Amino acid sequence: MGKTFAVKALERASGESGLVPGQIVDAYPDLYMSHTATWRCIKTLERMGWPELFDRDRIAMVMDHISPASTSKIAGDHRMSREFADRMGIKNFFDVNAGIAHIVLMEHGLVKPGDLIIGTDSHSTIYGALGALGTGVGFSEITAAWVTGKLWMRVPESMKVLVKGPLPEGVYPKDVMLKLIGDITADGATYFSVEFHGDWVESLSTSERMTLCNLAMEAGAKNAVVPPDTETMRYLAEHRVDTGTVQPLSSDPDAEFARSIEVDGRTLEPQIAVPHNVDDVVPISDVAGTKVDQVFIGSCANAKYDDLAIAARFLKGKRIAPGVRLVVTPASADIMAKAAADGIVTTLIEAGALLTNPGCGACAGSGGAMADGEVTLSTANRNFRGRMGSYESSIYLSSPAVAAASAVSGVITDPRPVLAGA
Repeated sequence: MGKTFAVKALERASGESGLVPGQIVDAYPDLYMSHTATWRCIKTLERMGWPELFDRDRIAMVMDHISPASTSKIAGDHRMSREFADRMGIKNFFDVNAGIAHIVLMEHGLVKPGDLIIGTDSHSTIYGALGALGTGVGFSEITAAWVTGKLWMRVPESMKVLVKGPLPEGVYPKDVMLKLIGDITADGATYFSVEFHGDWVESLSTSERMTLCNLAMEAGAKNAVVPPDTETMRYLAEHRVDTGTVQPLSSDPDAEFARSIEVDGRTLEPQIAVPHNVDDVVPISDVAGTKVDQVFIGSCANAKYDDLAIAARFLKGKRIAPGVRLVVTPASADIMAKAAADGIVTTLIEAGALLTNPGCGACAGSGGAMADGEVTLSTANRNFRGRMGSYESSIYLSSPAVAAASAVSGVITDPRPVLAGA
């Protein structure tokens, strides 16, 4: 019987062979990411008496969740991280101007196929877009890895998701993932290594693969992955990675999957996650016409360059509806710069959008708060009650196309008639 990607990745990270799902191993991650709350790790290290770091070059710190600081307390936390990075010689430190950790690390060539990457953010599953095994852990686990270089991990079962395409015009990877999450529920992939397969998946850009792997976490996945291929190598080369040193891992053709799921995207319509759970998903026809007070285009799920370009396509030459706030938060400084150079930023601003600095922004509760009774349509990955302000407000989730079309109309709007010129 062949091996799955997860088995191969953890064998490589642990130095053990013959692993099987359910087995617990000591694995040595290639990278440990911590975000704005890195101060928790530093404080823990201080209580431990400042032991020697295992490998400072495996540490990456990104001040993304609340950037810039909104309070003096957070400013102090940021300063603690800056001073620690400087004192310890941690070169992979990215300050409040960089953007969202996941996107920044991939843009800087710190994520490679076959790597094991742990991060203090549940959406670390996104690293599977480049063929890495990424997973979220707590701050204590990160601190332990700083010191010991390792953490114990249970080898996950694997789930194969076959997506049939092509998708209809106006339907995007975000819709595929919302459909999948709605079908299998928020715990349907708990502690699974989710693999995305099929000709349609192979045709996707790395950015689109990021959306798949990012949102897999919302079904409970331990990690998610798209098998690395020529597109993966293209992205790596573009971001200054020596592809000659890369050793990709993929499941063997005869690998056994504990569960297989098929998603038929060929007749799929845009999907919407309605308040207050990501797996409460309906076709857009069920909620079209719902009034929105705010539209948020951002997050590590859908604030990449192509997401902004899709939004600009629907906003070009138009204005957002009276009374609607459109907040756009690019995922990284590099993405923002490219969007500015290509005229996308101008299109967004001329349409009435409020463009904020790169980072997590409203997705992490930093800006974009709602009052009682207000509704936001968001491209983020979560719509939990109270996540964006009032506990009595509501969040709907959609693709950037739905978000942009809805910002213009003032109500949740199917983008397909807009594309057809209706």
